[in-house]
Amino acid sequence: MKDTQSVLPVTELLLYKKLNSARLSKKNINLLVDELENHPELTGFLIRDVFEQDKINMFHSSWVFDHLMRKKLVYLLPHLELFTQGLAFLKSESCIRPMAHVCQMVTKTCFKKKDNLFIDTISHVQLERILNACFDWLIGPHKIAAKVFSMTSLFYLGMHFTWVHHELKLVLEETIGEGTPGYRNRAKKTLDRLVALGH
Repeated sequence: MKDTQSVLPVTELLLYKKLNSARLSKKNINLLVDELENHPELTGFLIRDVFEQDKINMFHSSWVFDHLMRKKLVYLLPHLELFTQGLAFLKSESCIRPMAHVCQMVTKTCFKKKDNLFIDTISHVQLERILNACFDWLIGPHKIAAKVFSMTSLFYLGMHFTWVHHELKLVLEETIGEGTPGYRNRAKKTLDRLVALGH
């Protein structure tokens, strides 16, 4: 991407420099998110930079993206294809965690809040990509936060894909005894919710 800096629009170039400079503090992340709230057109560039930074084990963009989505999840809608296509290729734990959190926000918005704008925009294929990524993060050697976000996403996705709740229940029953206290706590709550639904 560095070779293309000279052809980037000014706003994208400024964002690129901020995202790829020295370590961003929490304060700087918040300031950058405040700026991005006024520039939804930069969301696609931010997502692409998440995937570029993942390749070199950087995570500024993923942290900024996560915090922006907490405030303006609707900014993701025009970029669902880009977002979902890249999930399977993430390698860095520092990028997977915030992206898994965004997946949780998306699935919750669709299937708990039943937001019609999201339901009408996201495709079956895009949901399948989120589902596959979340199963990979849940059963793979990943950190607790990514697993917790993934199991919650899968619970919500099971309201759309009827087979998911059964598979999720099997995975959680097999792994609950091996997890950290945080994992066991969320797994138990999820299993209780699955039982309440008749699984």
